[in-house]
Amino acid sequence: MDVSVIQIGNSKGIRLGKALLDRYNIRDKVELIFEKGYIILKPKATPRKGWEKAFKQMRQNEDDKPLMDDIFEDENLEEWS
Repeated sequence: MDVSVIQIGNSKGIRLGKALLDRYNIRDKVELIFEKGYIILKPKATPRKGWEKAFKQMRQNEDDKPLMDDIFEDENLEEWS
């Protein structure tokens, strides 16, 4: 695929079409990788995206309970004093 280099202010850039952006799930940022004579654009994923919504849903379903107790029956907390 050929794309044109265009003037953007004092810089130059390339324009990616909507179909390409959708196909590779490119949103706000890409990672630029230089490798063996190639320039690679890799979609930049947002870590933990959607977690807030998932946690709210867990709370509504009351699925946010600890899987084990904070304190075990045989635990001696006085030794840490």
